[in-house]
Order: sequence, then C-alpha cells, then structure tokens
Amino acid sequence: MLVSGAAGAAETDRWNVLVSGVVIGQVTVERDGNQYEVDYEYRNNGRGPTKEESITIDEAGLPTTWHIDGHTTFGNQVAERFALEDGVARWTDSTGSTEQAPGEPTLYVAQEGSPFALWIYANALLKDLDMSLPALPGGELRLTELQPVSVAGDSGETQVMAYALSGTELDPAYFLLDDEQAFFGYFSPRFVVIREGFEGNETALNELAANLAAQHYADIQARVKHDYGKPVRVANVHVFDPREMQLSGLKDVVVKGNRVVAVVDAGTVTAGDEVVIEGSGGTLLPGLWDMHGHVGQDDALLNIAAGVTSIRDMGNRNDVLDELIEKISSGVVAGPRIVRSGMIEGRSEFNNNNGMLVGNQQEALDAVDWYADRGFWQIKIYNSMRGEWVPAMVERAHERGLRVAGHVPAFDRANAMIEAGYDELTHINQVMLGYVLESDEDTRTLLRLTALKRLQDLDLDAGEVQHTIDLMVEHDVAVDPTMAIHEALLLGRNGETRAGVRDYIDHMPVGVQRQARVAWADISTPEDDAAYRAAYDRILGTIRMMREAGVFIVFGTDMGGAFNQHREMEIYQQAGFSAGEILRRATLDMAEYTGQGDDLGAIEAGKLADFFLVPGNPLDDLKAIKTISMVMADGTVYYPTEIYQAVGILPFTDLPAVMGAE
Repeated sequence: MLVSGAAGAAETDRWNVLVSGVVIGQVTVERDGNQYEVDYEYRNNGRGPTKEESITIDEAGLPTTWHIDGHTTFGNQVAERFALEDGVARWTDSTGSTEQAPGEPTLYVAQEGSPFALWIYANALLKDLDMSLPALPGGELRLTELQPVSVAGDSGETQVMAYALSGTELDPAYFLLDDEQAFFGYFSPRFVVIREGFEGNETALNELAANLAAQHYADIQARVKHDYGKPVRVANVHVFDPREMQLSGLKDVVVKGNRVVAVVDAGTVTAGDEVVIEGSGGTLLPGLWDMHGHVGQDDALLNIAAGVTSIRDMGNRNDVLDELIEKISSGVVAGPRIVRSGMIEGRSEFNNNNGMLVGNQQEALDAVDWYADRGFWQIKIYNSMRGEWVPAMVERAHERGLRVAGHVPAFDRANAMIEAGYDELTHINQVMLGYVLESDEDTRTLLRLTALKRLQDLDLDAGEVQHTIDLMVEHDVAVDPTMAIHEALLLGRNGETRAGVRDYIDHMPVGVQRQARVAWADISTPEDDAAYRAAYDRILGTIRMMREAGVFIVFGTDMGGAFNQHREMEIYQQAGFSAGEILRRATLDMAEYTGQGDDLGAIEAGKLADFFLVPGNPLDDLKAIKTISMVMADGTVYYPTEIYQAVGILPFTDLPAVMGAE
C-alpha cells in the first residue's frame, strides 16, 4: 500500500468511486519514493472530472511540486502548477499566478486536487504535534482523529481510522486511513471513494458520514439555537406585506410557541413575561423559499442563516432525505421545511443515481405510486426517461394527486412535455435547447450545458420561441429557470470573481473565495466568451418574454440555496420584476403554490413563525436581504452572526439587543 517513506520499486493502488451502489469512476495512484502519479476520473449524470496529478513531497510531507492537468465536471480546463523552492512558493491555478515566501512550514492546498489530496494533507499534518498547519493560499488546515471503523473486504475484515479535515472550507471532509496511515477512502452521505475490494462498505460509510455531519451540526445547533421558553416580541420593525408588496409602519410581532399571535403597533403594552428582540426600525420579512434544492445537512443550517426557511427538494436519495427531515423536525439539526419531489430516472449509461431508476413504463408507473403512497408533493422526471413513457406517468401522477415537473427527456423537446401534461418545466436550458439541437443530439451528456453557446444566434422573435411560451400559457405550465446556475455557467471566467458572489465572498473561507474565481465551462477562446455571454442575454430575454406573457416563474437555485437564493432573486430584476414582486414570489406565492398558504408566506396572527430581520429596506434595495440579523424558523430564534462564527464565515451584522432572556 502507499505509505509515506516506503522505498523500493514503484507501487500502484486503486480506489473505486461509488454513488448509490454504482461504480462511476476510479482513482489510481502510482508511487515511486516521494513521487506520486494520480489518475482520477468519474462520470455521474453524464458528466464528471478527468484529472492527472504529479506530486512530490519532502521529508516533512509538504508538497514541493504539484502539477494537475485535465478538466472539471463542467469542462473547465485544468493546468495547475505549484513549486516550493528555496523557501519561495509559486503557483498558477485557474485564478491566476501567485508567489509567497511563507517563512514557516506551510501546506499548499490544491485547487483541483483529487480525493487522494486528502492523504497528502493528512500525511503532513500527522507529522505536526497539534495536527494543524498554515495553508497556502491562506487559512489553516486542521486534522481531527474521529473514530475507528471496521470494514469488510475481499480479504476479510480490517480496522481503519476516520478523520476530518477542516479549516479552508465551510464543511469538514471525512476520510479513512489504514493502520499504516495510508489512504483508504473518502466518504460523504452520497459519494464514496474506497480502496478496491471494499466497495460493499459504501452504504455503511454513507451512514457514517451522515452521522458525523449530523453530530457536527447538532453541536453547532446546540450553541446557536435560542428557545426562550416564553413569548418572543420582535419590536420596532417594518413588516413586509406580500399581498400589497409594501412595508408597514413600525410594528411589534409577538410569537408564542411556533405561531405568530399578534402583529400590533410598536410599543403596544401586553401583559406577561416576554423576551424582546429589538428590531431598531429594520424590516421583518416572511421566510424565503428555494424552489430547487437537493438538500443535505451541510447546506441546511446556512439556509436558515440566510432566511431560507422552506425548500422544495427536487430529487435526492430518498433514505438520506427522510433521515434529514426527521433530524430537522425533531430539532437535532437546524434546517428548512422541506417539500419533497420524487425523482424518477430512466436507466442508461448516463443516468442520475438519485431517486428511483426505472427500466420500462410499468416500473415508471410503479415509481409514481411509490411516491404517492409516501406523501410526496410531486414527481420529477429526469433526462434518461423515455419520452414515450411520460404521458402515462403524468396521467398516473395526476390521478394520485401529484404534480409533475422535470427535465426534458433526451431526444425530446419541451413542447412535447407541455402537451404530455407537465405542470412545470425545470431549468430554462431544458426549454431552450430544443431550438438549437439536432434531433439525434444527446442531452444526457455535458452537451445540455455546452450547447447553450449556440443560443447566440437564436432570434427571440422567431415563431418557435413564442409558440412554446403560448403553449405554456395555454396549459398553465410553470417554469423553474434556475437563473443563478446559468449565470455562473455562462458568465463565470477564470480569474474573475463571479457577479453572483461579489457582495459576500470576502466573508467566506479562503477555499470558497478561491473557487469563486474559477469558470465552470471551457471558455478558452474569444469566440466562446462572446457566445456564452450572448447565450445568457438570450436566456434572460426569454424569461422576460415569459413573464410578460403570464408564465408563472418560480425561484430556485440548484446551488444549495442560502446566499445563492439571494442572487437568484436579484437576477429577476434584470427580467423586469420589481423588488416587491420578487419578495412576494419568494414568500407568499411559493407558500400558496405548494399548498401551504394557510400557514406560511406572510407574517400574520395564526401563521407559523418563519421570518427574518434585516436592518435595511429591501424594497429600496433588494440587496438588503443579504445582511440578516435574526431569523425565526418554526418559532426558534437564530442569530446568523453566531452561525457564521461557528462555520468560519465573517459575520455581516451585529447581534440585535435582546431583553428578558435571562
């Protein structure tokens, strides 16, 4: 096995990459002395990274050279170079070139490293007394030993040790070392990289990752949640009325348990012992909805801090999501209310591995029934589904009281799905690719993103565009455009901080800041640059036309929500929405759309206590929603400043004054 310091002939070791029981790729490492050659590739949902690394380490385990070539999941070219010589570190990555003279042992963190990079870091950190080192390009890496783990393989059972790596990202990374401190695997609730011959441990490692993450966030939850045990008054606030799209005069909002019991003029005296949170003339808004999530424990807490108290999950591992919902509802971890969509995907070499995979129409109908029997709100149809199965699936779903949303199946077009009975189309690219693809081109691959550059030549006044919009209006079909992800894809450039993160990125850990300056797609020529920019303009123009025609547009991110949901909302100002319309759409309209308008979407007596406080006025400047001083989710109070301090984010606001909490 690959053990630091071993001598002799080159050795090779392999690890398989698994999702939902399926091997989707491999990591191969060849070691010769202190030189490591790494090949890493996987394909899931028709896409994935391909990378080759060459790494040299010194006797302290610190990288002295690190070269990475290949491409990222969405196709951006990788040509990363690092060298440490005579005390000077020089590196070039997708953000540009940098030089530093650290002056002390410092561990370079690769921007595009494979999972094997975790062993490079761990090997160096294990040689340090407190298992922490300064990192390049900034911050500090910390290694924590967690617990022994028993794993069974082809050669029998063995003991390995689980570790967590943290410091430069928002969340810890969990991985395994064997008894010789060689790399054994990486694991998360959905994704596992495991030494060849031990693939049968995937489910147990998924569960372990979920439990470790749950404990991590439960520990934070215990420190940051405030259940005061008596009524809470949020005093001296302007309440946003989503129906009138206006702010009230100064009000006090009183909550008992998890319900609003009164909205009264500021200063109104009430009997009884209360906790008073001083709003200082800020704005109180109903909790936001992210209508396109794939929720995990890592983003649940950050959504609460961002005022996103409800999420529509658009496809997940059903067991993982069930467990998360239980943890949130029981108060173990903080997270939003979740409306479940049941993903149904056709089996193919490109299929997604979430939800349920089906191989024929009867299996597809059985999957619809499975979701209906378990109280899901809708089904979501994915790319590898056979288009000819869709009408029967839609009919069965509607019979069972389920809505139908989804991608456009490969080799089909949006118009056919509208006429088949879709209630909602998912992602604006799924609608618009039909105008620029040939009939035999396969959208199960990365083409469903890269072909967007062909939109530069699309005439939005052409009859085909208007025909689709007319069909959507006629059939009352909504659209979930996920504009923030399209902005990132089409307008992100290497070395430039993306527009969608500029307002907050300086508050993030260094790894997040670095990644915000990396393009997603391969946009390496002036022609591609112009084509992708023009494509974004065509997409935005289409959204504007849809809005004007009366198509119902829902706001979802497919990027984890939280700060990205704020950006998703901002973008619709470019399509003609006013700030008031955006705030209404992201609150009351979404509550009513999902059938929860009696309880959510407005701050009124009798409704559930889901709302958040900002110092500014978002009707004057929508960006005010990004600086949140207090969130109430299901009656529990959170102060984002405390949450951000716990996860390594520089806070945006001071804590509000609180009286009577003793």
